[in-house]
Amino acid sequence: MHPGAGEEWCADTGITCAAMSTQKLSRAAYERLVAELTDLTTRGRIEVAEEIELASAEGDLRENAGYHAAKDKQGHMEGRIRQLEHLLDDVEVVDEGGQSVYTMIYAGDSPDDAERYVVGSQEERSGLPDDVTIVGPTSPLGTALQTMDGPGMLEYEGPAGRLSVEILAIEEI
Repeated sequence: MHPGAGEEWCADTGITCAAMSTQKLSRAAYERLVAELTDLTTRGRIEVAEEIELASAEGDLRENAGYHAAKDKQGHMEGRIRQLEHLLDDVEVVDEGGQSVYTMIYAGDSPDDAERYVVGSQEERSGLPDDVTIVGPTSPLGTALQTMDGPGMLEYEGPAGRLSVEILAIEEI
């Protein structure tokens, strides 16, 4: 992927800087992510290093499943550390005034087919009801939902063309 007009290449992330936007997180989510990052960069790294050391003492590394499992675990953990560092590097902590849950149906669907959405970050998943789907604030649906202040019809431009939905309810959780 190469940067387009007005975009910069961010070598450390492998994506264009324009694709990186400020994440809005609740105070609780922010504190949970900071605690996770601290845990992974301290206790997590120590434990994985010990696992690698123990497994490497078992002999030939080419056929040592324990060693390869520990190295895989290390790679996944370091990936999560990088993800958290980039997320927390450009974050805005917002008031915990609650999140709006939008109950909606697509044009022609029955109210029995209603779906529930919240606009936000996947990092806010904990605490949400299982039947709620998170959509990004810059996605076509997320952008459109944020313009609604009550039930009614909503049209927005999706990847496959123009879509019509009916917002049945907006509730704060």
